[in-house]
Amino acid sequence: MHTQSIHPWQHDHRFGQELRRPGERRTLIVVVLTGLMMIVEIIAGLTFGSMALLADGLHMASHTAALGISVIAYWYARRRASDPRFSFGTGKVNSLAGFAGAILLVGFAVLMATESLERLANPVPIAFGEAIAVAVGGLLVNAFSGVLLHAEHDHHDHNLRSAYLHVLADALTSFLAIFALLSAKFFGFVWMDPLMGIVGAVLVTRWSWGLLRQTSRVLLDYQAPEALREAIRNAIESQGDERVADLHVWAIGPAIYAAVVGLVANEPKSADFYKKLLPAKLGVVHVSIEVHDCSNPPGERRAA
Repeated sequence: MHTQSIHPWQHDHRFGQELRRPGERRTLIVVVLTGLMMIVEIIAGLTFGSMALLADGLHMASHTAALGISVIAYWYARRRASDPRFSFGTGKVNSLAGFAGAILLVGFAVLMATESLERLANPVPIAFGEAIAVAVGGLLVNAFSGVLLHAEHDHHDHNLRSAYLHVLADALTSFLAIFALLSAKFFGFVWMDPLMGIVGAVLVTRWSWGLLRQTSRVLLDYQAPEALREAIRNAIESQGDERVADLHVWAIGPAIYAAVVGLVANEPKSADFYKKLLPAKLGVVHVSIEVHDCSNPPGERRAA
């Protein structure tokens, strides 16, 4: 057989990863805005003595780092989309970026909690007016960033979802900082300022754990949701006496999956026949099907 004759059965493994994703440009804008506000809040927190404001600034620092990794991941995934060394394309680069960002968040959460406990034990004077003004500015920046990202919100894009959740968490910690500063200024609850720093650290840790679970499942080829696997099983078994004996489905990118299917039938058809039964809306872009004939002894099979 000439090499050229197998070309119709070959295909690339880019699966759209070479295309610029809808939220990439907006994410870059948010990174710049968050980074600038981060610098302002950290300097203001140190200058005006507000732990809540400093915690919010450090929180924004963690998000700036995580979002920066996301932007780099977008670029890298596009640039390497045709690299044959990636067996199923570069879709998992997004999840790897999210995992790295979550690790960074844990580190910043520990720093926030440590500094807040220190301030609880050794309070320092706070310039309330200036600190509140900076915190309000941070909240406005986060609100604008949230609106910007929500216009392109896609639950299947880990990078974009990560950016959106980061911004929402930033807005929450900014609100907590404002609440703490107002409580300290008008009611004398100075302890509220470092306490909100601890609350912010807990929120960051909780969010980080959720992101670690989500991204690690993709990186470790965790089985796709049961609903998707059931849809694949039903599509194949709806034709006759075919039965799915083995099924593995895992994510290889945002909303795209690979699948390995082993099935048995009394009168088996070609693998291509079964592949065409899978609806495109399922997002299964790479399928390997192994067909077993019930009339043959175990071990005799046709594979594709």
